[in-house]
Amino acid sequence: MTPADPGAAWDGETLTSARFGDVYASRAGALAQSRAVFLAGCGLPERWQGRRRFTVGELGFGTGLNMLAVLDAWAISRPADSTLHLFSVEGFPLAKADAARALAAFPELADLAAQLLARWPDGARGLHRIDFPALGATLDLLIDDVAAALSGWQGRADAWFLDGFSPAKNPDMWSAEVLALVGERTAPGGRAATWSVAGFVRRGLAAAGFTVERLPGFTGKRERLAAHRPGEPTDPPLPKVAIIGAGIAGASLALALRDLGIEPTIFADGPMASGNPAALVSPRLAAGSEAGSALHALAFRRAVERINRTAPDAILARGAQRLLKPSELARADATLDSGLFPPAGLTRSGEALALRDALVVSPERLRAAWLGPVRPLAVDNIARVGDGWQVQGEGPFDAVVIAAGFGSAALSGLPLRPIRGQVTTATVPLQGPPTSWGGYIVPTDDGLLFGATHGRGDADPSVRAEDQQHNLETLARVKPELAAALASQKLGAIAGVRAAAGDHQPIAGTLGDGLYMLGAFGGRGFALAPLLAEHVAAEIAGTPSPLTPAMARLLDPSRFAPKGDSAAFPPASPSAA
Repeated sequence: MTPADPGAAWDGETLTSARFGDVYASRAGALAQSRAVFLAGCGLPERWQGRRRFTVGELGFGTGLNMLAVLDAWAISRPADSTLHLFSVEGFPLAKADAARALAAFPELADLAAQLLARWPDGARGLHRIDFPALGATLDLLIDDVAAALSGWQGRADAWFLDGFSPAKNPDMWSAEVLALVGERTAPGGRAATWSVAGFVRRGLAAAGFTVERLPGFTGKRERLAAHRPGEPTDPPLPKVAIIGAGIAGASLALALRDLGIEPTIFADGPMASGNPAALVSPRLAAGSEAGSALHALAFRRAVERINRTAPDAILARGAQRLLKPSELARADATLDSGLFPPAGLTRSGEALALRDALVVSPERLRAAWLGPVRPLAVDNIARVGDGWQVQGEGPFDAVVIAAGFGSAALSGLPLRPIRGQVTTATVPLQGPPTSWGGYIVPTDDGLLFGATHGRGDADPSVRAEDQQHNLETLARVKPELAAALASQKLGAIAGVRAAAGDHQPIAGTLGDGLYMLGAFGGRGFALAPLLAEHVAAEIAGTPSPLTPAMARLLDPSRFAPKGDSAAFPPASPSAA
């Protein structure tokens, strides 16, 4: 049994865990128990009536049955224009086949179960975000130690399902530390429910600020627990949001906000940072801090999922390979050993790393799928007026997000650096897989694209003949025959300017007082923007972020504030940003 293996086995129709010597649940009566102990114990579905947003947390995901029971009730009684956020923790995830067998006993949940199983975690630790778009619902399933998972979650639940294995067999799930974290992450008026009536569970919930009561049990258990915290739940009003920029950052943010029921106003004029006909979405090799590696891995997985689900027509190719330099072999092995990717997602053969889930996408079609209407207006003035913001005299807006590539430097006052990149195009088909090696070559709709130059500090977007030659020479190092064949053909060129921060980390978060920044992606915008946009959208809307606090700190604009000043860089002037 591996460290992450629950040791699942079937005893007739009952799924058991050898690791904990306990049962998940018998297939007979399990759904009725979920509804009676957890939903009814937390006053659901009645308590989400009249709410615009509702959050349910769970300790012990298991087969996913409790979360499916919530989604089923939500589908029947969802308030109009409302969203549901589910958060669940599992330290030892089941194999997909075991979960599918367990859930097959509940045909009334078949459609929901199929959606869950299609995105079942396949071995990667960390967060797995699973969308149920028809229901306005999102499940954040976190594969991690329970205390670490709760410490890293930034949400507040209206209801908690405490459904770990028996306290006698899995005491870590029910420790005073864990129950205190549950209390801290409970919204005013929130409730908790569990089948366990153990004395230290009752005392732990009481110490965490809950009023605890015993209720009649279910399926042979004499009693169960229900608990509630004082206070009244509130839903903040939907904010009015402006986005400045219509590149991949602005498009990703528009999608994330619409998922939360917020329709943004988008201002943009001129080309996006990269007008390339193709972009490679690939994972970054492990480097730097553990939080940084986890952030980039999560961002890649989320980008692939978002594109596959919401913009499949934008995909030009699936899968890629990375040719490793000798200096990168150790980083590649560290990436493979990190547990942040599914085992089959990355495989190394000598100096080549196969990237099963990498994508090549059409930026134009991706933006068309995500962006929505755009106000064709150049922005050089963002002004605080009363309690809101005006953009070029339009507004007021409760929040403004600067997502304008290198143009964000002047608008935000942040010390961004330009990076000029030029790629070369040809109208011949690419033979073999998309490949990166420091440079990259990918297919386009009518041929191929390769490059790119990396001119730090260069903000000139004009095409240069010497860069065409540079790209051919770079290609010749890995594909000499192709480079020789292309040298005699008429080649195209595209140049653009991206933005980066001095510490090479992206920027995503608040500049203060309703002003936000999203960008500084360098050359990794298509892999980073979808996840980081969801983080910024969550900050604006007051919903749970997909990022841990450690990840969010890496991105926080306040890291550029003058020493001793906790505020981020202000806009360029008090009235014009």
